[in-house]
Order: sequence, then structure tokens, then C-alpha cells
Amino acid sequence: MAAAAADTPHIPVLLGPILEAAAPVRGRWLDGTFGAGGYARGLLDAGANEVIAVDRDPSVFVMASDWADTYGDRLKLVEGTFSDLDEYADAPLDGIVLDLGVSSMQLDQPDRGFSFMSDGPLDMRMSQSGDSAADLVNAVDETQLADILFHYGEERASRRIARAIIAARSVAPIVTTAQLAQIIEQNLPPKRPGQSHPATRSFQALRIAVNDEFGQLLAGLEAAERALAPGGFLAVVSFHSMEDRVVKRFFQQLSARSGGNRYAPEVAPQAATFDPVLKPVSADADELARNPRARSARLRMARRTDVPARGVDPRGLGLPKLPNTRRARS
Repeated sequence: MAAAAADTPHIPVLLGPILEAAAPVRGRWLDGTFGAGGYARGLLDAGANEVIAVDRDPSVFVMASDWADTYGDRLKLVEGTFSDLDEYADAPLDGIVLDLGVSSMQLDQPDRGFSFMSDGPLDMRMSQSGDSAADLVNAVDETQLADILFHYGEERASRRIARAIIAARSVAPIVTTAQLAQIIEQNLPPKRPGQSHPATRSFQALRIAVNDEFGQLLAGLEAAERALAPGGFLAVVSFHSMEDRVVKRFFQQLSARSGGNRYAPEVAPQAATFDPVLKPVSADADELARNPRARSARLRMARRTDVPARGVDPRGLGLPKLPNTRRARS
């Protein structure tokens, strides 16, 4: 979920193609990443009978209190994770939307600690519970920290940055986003025009680790396969290549009518549980003009068949896997 500017905040990314592909929008849908409510409202306004809105961040429901009641019983708010989405409906769903990653509201709140653009506590917890990014940065050993930065952020200078973090925390704990961003900047070449901030990859990696985002993604995709009615839609919007790769291969495995690929062992031919609806969709020029944060977004969308759910082989999804146990302490 991304925002363009202060006067047009929290615009749902690629909502238009989702509504167009699913038209006419009917029945019961689930928005697994409620955030500011853009997808839920868009679905309800387009004709959905009901939307179950799920988020693990309790603060989003407080912020929705000034408008949520206008939809009455058509909008059901659920505090939870989309990895458990098949537990939130008492009947099969007609559609599911998952907007992966951190919401613009979280990015724009310095006290949540997701962004290096403003100083704040080094937190990054979507649920506001459990270990924070500061706990991780100040506790794991150098090898584990480098693995997190490399495998979750694709940061090529991961070992150099991890070494610098260990040295800095030996003097004083690293507790703010500005502290961490400065350490990273000092150990990377200066930012060139057009390049992202030097801390971008490292902050992404730590956020993914803190929130177990790939574990949540795999569980959520499999839960969606179980929860959807025949003909139901699954729309997934991702914001970086690793997430998109997992979603792509998930749909490939479950839409293939013969088994096996270069990433997983050969299996017996199986009927498809999903049929593709769209080719991968990126934001067009008009959407990018309204919402620059949509530039990295990619939508994949498929429709559930009437074949019973069968799950996927995780080995074939390209999930980043850390060589070491993430929570071990130094």
C-alpha cells in the first residue's frame, strides 16, 4: 500500500486492474492487508456483498473508526495475520486480495521505525509485539546478521555492514533508525543520482526478518487456496522481486497440469487448482503520476478451479533461506 503525497495519502496500488479483472465484483471477499482500507473500500464500492478486513497491526482499525461504520455489516474487521485467513470466514470466499510488504501509514510514522527517512525507534514490528529490529540488530551474531542482509535484502555488502554494526553496538546499543542508517551509509559508496538510499536493502531485510514475511507469505498463499470457492479470485500485489518470484512460482505450480520444473523434483501430473487471469501487471503512467510508490509494484492474479486444494512444494518457490537460525543469540 503506497501513498503519493500528503494530500492524497494511502492510495491502494493496482486496485483498478483487480476490479476490472473481477468484474462484476460480487460475494464475499477478504482483504488480508487492510492498512488504510483502500482495497476493502474499493471492493465494497464496486459491489462486494461483504469484505473481511484482516491486519496484524491493531492501530489500523482505530484509524478506520471514522468511516468503517458507514458500511455496516458489510465490513468485518479482524485483527490477525493473513497466514490464517482460511480461519476468518465461515464459508468459501469469492475473492482475496493480498498487498504485501509494509504499508505507507507505517512508513510515514517515525515511531514505527520502518523508514530511514525520519529518525525514530528501531522497531519495524507490524503487529507491535514480539522482538523488534533493535532486538535483532543488537543480539544476533555477525554471521547471522550478514545472512539476513544478504538473503532477505540482496545486499552485496552484507558482511561489511554486519561487521560495522557489531563494532558499533559494542560501544553502545543501536536503538534508532538514524543510528543504523548512518552506520550503513558510512560503509557503502555515496549514493549516485537515481540510486536508492544506501540503507534501503538493509532496512528491507531487517523488516522481513522481524515480521517473518516469507513464512507469512507461504502460509497465506496456501490458506488462500483452501479458502477460495470455485471461481474465486486471488490477487497478490508485491513490491520486490523476491516476493514476486514466490507468488509467480506458487501460481505456476498450482496451474500446471503436468508436474515438475527445474526447481523441484518431478511429480505426477495433477489438475490445476488455479487458472491465470492476468499477465503480470505493473502500474501505468497515470497511476505512477498519482502514486510514485507504485513504481515497483507487480500484480499477479488467478482464479480458483473446482479441484480440491493440494498445496505446493516449498522447495520450488525460491524462498530465501537463512543458513543459520535467525533467533540464536550471540
